[in-house]
Amino acid sequence: MKGSVIALDQFNGKEAAALMIDGHLDDVILALPDGVVAPETILRGKMGRPVKGLGGAFVDLPDGMRGFLRQTKGLRPGDPVLVQVTGLAEQGKAVPVTTRLLFKSRYAIVTPDAPGLNISRQIVDDDLRAILAGLAQSAMKGAQTGMGLILRSACADADEDEIAQDIARMRELAGQVLADSAGGPETLVAAAGPHMAAWRDWAMPDTLDDAADSFQRHNVIDAIDSLRQAHVPLSGGAHMQVEVTSAFVTIDVNTGPDTSPAAGLKANIAAARELPRQLRLRGLGGQVMIDFAPCAKKDRQVLEQSLRASFRRDGRDTVLAGWTPLGNYELTRKRDRVALSACL
Repeated sequence: MKGSVIALDQFNGKEAAALMIDGHLDDVILALPDGVVAPETILRGKMGRPVKGLGGAFVDLPDGMRGFLRQTKGLRPGDPVLVQVTGLAEQGKAVPVTTRLLFKSRYAIVTPDAPGLNISRQIVDDDLRAILAGLAQSAMKGAQTGMGLILRSACADADEDEIAQDIARMRELAGQVLADSAGGPETLVAAAGPHMAAWRDWAMPDTLDDAADSFQRHNVIDAIDSLRQAHVPLSGGAHMQVEVTSAFVTIDVNTGPDTSPAAGLKANIAAARELPRQLRLRGLGGQVMIDFAPCAKKDRQVLEQSLRASFRRDGRDTVLAGWTPLGNYELTRKRDRVALSACL
C-alpha cells in the first residue's frame, strides 16, 4: 500500500501505535513493561547527597525509585526538586533525570528555564515564520519570567487557533507543575501513551486507522514479528545481522552473493540507510559496533556521508564516533526506548 498509515490498536493487551510508509513499518510505539518509568515523566523528588566522582547526586523518587541528577547547583540534600526523566535506566541503575523541564505537545514546547521564542528550522517560509512569531508573542504575553516557547514543525500546516490553544494548554500545565514544587516524592505528569505520542510526534498521515484490528489489516503484527530475527535483508542480496550483547549492540554487514568489486560499498551504503530504522524499531541504544563489509579505505568518506545523512533524518540523539583501529565503526545512541524484546 502506497502512502503513510498510522494504525492505533492494542498489542499484547496494551495500547500501541504503528507508522507504515509504503507498506513498510517505519516506527512503532508500544506500552512500556510494568514498573518502567517512561522518558518525559515529570516527578517531584527529594535530593540526596552528592556522589563524589560521578558529578551528580541521587534523587529519591516515588515508589522507592532512585534518580540520578547532574544539575545540582544550588540544591541541598533533603530539598524537594522537580525533575523529568530523560532516558531509560540500565538494569540496576538509577533513572537519569534533569531539572530542565519540557512541556511538549503537537505544536508547542514550553520551556520553563529556557526563555525565548523559537520556531522550528524546518519551517522556512519567511511569511509563515513572521505569522508564527507574532502568534507566539501574543500567546506567551504575561508568562512568568524565564519561561520560553518552541513552535514545532507541525505548525506549518496547522490552524492558528489550534496552535494558540495548544500553547495555552502547555503554558497552563507548566504553571501548575511549577507551583507544586513542595512536598514529598510524587509523579506530577505522566509521559504520553502510545496513541497520544503518535498524534504528537508523527506527521499527519494519508490514512488514520484507529478501528479495532488495525494492526492486522495493515500487516503491522507480521512486521513486528520479523524484528524478532537478527537477520535483516538489504538490497542486492546483501544482509546484516543485528545482535545485542550485555556490553553493546553489534551489527555485521555481509555482501551476500554479489562478488563485484563494488559489492562491499553497495552493501555498506544499504546498511547505513537501513540502520537508524532498525535501531528505532528494535528500541536499541547505548554503544553500537558495526563490522562493515570489506571495502577500500578511500570509500569510507562516502560511507560516512551516508551514515550522517541517515541519522540526521532519524532525528534522535546519536554520536557517530568513527572508526576503530581494527576497522569497525562505533556510534552511541540515546536509550530513549525499552528494547522491543522486553515489550514482546
